[in-house]
Amino acid sequence: MIRKLFTLAIVVCLLGAGWSSAHAQQTPTVRFFDETGHNVKGTFLKFYNSNNDALFLYGYPITEEFKTKEGTLVQYFQRARFEFRQGAVMLTSLGFETYTATSEPLKVNNSFACRTYSETGFSVCLAFLEFFDQHGGAAQFGYPISGFEYHENKLVQYFEKARLEWQPWKIEGQRVAVSDLGRIYFEKLHEDPALLRQVQPLDNTIQAVTRLQVRAFVLKAVTHAADSQQVFIIVQDQALRPLANASCATSIHWANGRTDSNIISTNANGVGLAAFSFTDQPQGSLINIDVACAANDLHENTKTSFRIWH
Repeated sequence: MIRKLFTLAIVVCLLGAGWSSAHAQQTPTVRFFDETGHNVKGTFLKFYNSNNDALFLYGYPITEEFKTKEGTLVQYFQRARFEFRQGAVMLTSLGFETYTATSEPLKVNNSFACRTYSETGFSVCLAFLEFFDQHGGAAQFGYPISGFEYHENKLVQYFEKARLEWQPWKIEGQRVAVSDLGRIYFEKLHEDPALLRQVQPLDNTIQAVTRLQVRAFVLKAVTHAADSQQVFIIVQDQALRPLANASCATSIHWANGRTDSNIISTNANGVGLAAFSFTDQPQGSLINIDVACAANDLHENTKTSFRIWH
């Protein structure tokens, strides 16, 4: 009885600790990025979320939003800078602002693999052209303002709002990437380094889920040969915030080799419960239970067990 009360007390504490966090996540006006320790909110968050490739194209925020000396609201990301002007969010022309021509540009003459833009007189070619088209073209990157050049020992091409670079060590189809010009422009403008310091999540923050943490434990460590059992499953993210609607599969491995499986979902507090009964289990046998949970395209496994006593 004492063991049962102790187990239930743990569950109650976990539910209570997770409730305020789960409740706070109902208003998606702010998102906190654990990876860099910064928030994105309001209009900037709406703009970020409107692009399905935002993380790939813009990266993580490296500052909070702030006003420049000229009074413009901006926020720096790894690969972009957002500006709020005339009632709309715009991308700073990072490529144009950071470009310095090299003395020996590489020439590519292939009318079938290139497209020339009369606006600037430069062409986009080969894998860069494919990437350019797949990820928004001139609306996303602006027009090309250079050809192929070597910068920092990398093959790159500058566009008005970005720089593309060739990363040959990656697998086929993933070798073109957007350069991290956000930090480069930040330093070029001699922005206050204190702006890069990590901050705390703002109230009502939606924080990105990057990792699952799954725990499971049984109500009774030992049971009778014919008895009932409950398995508590707790799913949280990397900051121990509860995750609702995580799908968890339990696999109960009995002494005779049979496996029973069940799928449950976690509640608003990140807790799921699997209950079952059994009979005729050999005394002294150890019953192992595998638990596999999935949420937000992430997966994590854990184990628990109990023993048949008599």
